[in-house]
Amino acid sequence: MQAAMLFDLPAVQAEEPPVPPKPKPTRRKTVHASVPLTPWTTVPDELIRDADRVVISSSGGKDSQAMASYVVRRAKALGMLHKVIVVHADLGRVEWAGTRELAAEQARLLGVQRFEVVQAEGADLLDRVEIRYGKLKAKAEREAVERGEDPATAEVAPAWPSSQARWCTSDVKRGPIRRLYTRLTAELAHLGRPVRILACIGQRAAESSQRAQLAEVEIDRGASNGKRHITTWRPIHSWSDAAVWREIAVSGLPYHPAYDWGNRRLSCVFCVLGCNNDLINGARQVPELAAAYARTEVVVGADFKHGLSMAEIIRRAAELDAKYGPAARPPAGTAIGREISRYSAAMYVGRLSLLRGRYALAA
Repeated sequence: MQAAMLFDLPAVQAEEPPVPPKPKPTRRKTVHASVPLTPWTTVPDELIRDADRVVISSSGGKDSQAMASYVVRRAKALGMLHKVIVVHADLGRVEWAGTRELAAEQARLLGVQRFEVVQAEGADLLDRVEIRYGKLKAKAEREAVERGEDPATAEVAPAWPSSQARWCTSDVKRGPIRRLYTRLTAELAHLGRPVRILACIGQRAAESSQRAQLAEVEIDRGASNGKRHITTWRPIHSWSDAAVWREIAVSGLPYHPAYDWGNRRLSCVFCVLGCNNDLINGARQVPELAAAYARTEVVVGADFKHGLSMAEIIRRAAELDAKYGPAARPPAGTAIGREISRYSAAMYVGRLSLLRGRYALAA
């Protein structure tokens, strides 16, 4: 009897912990065997010589502008300007007005013959936030039901982009630019080998600890395949803010007026990585867009930026407008005067006028 009790199988089974569900298999992209693990060189001139196309990503901001000026100068010195393409990922209503046109003018004044605009298909960034919220909410409610909990109390994951979840960059920038790579690859199919594309990005170590860890040159294995090899080059990765502004001042290229208003960065008017001053500037200059962000906050039930709602940004902007009046653009060159010197600003304004005049005559 005791032996029977010791080996009572149903009792033993009842005491065993439940077997956890098997994790869903993760999909891994198979990288073509021809794609190298590491770049064969990190020397700028060798990178340009080796590339079939040099693609400069331009957001219209100061970093991509300085990078474009630097890369084009090197390409011209090598007699390889014909390889250079400037591409702008158009973000629609969420980017500063005139950014697309500015990026095109910068490319034109640099002498770049090919300027491309790419744009994500379907919904824009704000609409994507609401769509993403709907999917996250449905997922949270479904999982709550599976746990036997009230779905109405399910906690929904954040729908807004963040420094930890920059899905906005992959959706509205990297994805559309990769489609340009596909077109370039088709154009150069006659080469009979993988097309070599040098992708130039204006990321700098000084911007954040995450960007400080990025390599100056690396193989983009995710974007590469048997038909194309993409090498990512960050030409100004080691540059300081002052170095960026010196390049702009010497080049004479126009920069976005938001910098004269005091912005530190430029792309989306309301970037989750932007400082409070940039966000308030945006609310003062583009109040209708700020109101749209505030409405989306209500829909998704979460602040646009952790610890800072768009409603609060709008309130602070209104306080400044009430105190000082609507913000007007300071004189051209103000940002250079602030970042370098008033003398540099005066010289820049002269170079800008001369550069535009020369282009008008040539046209």
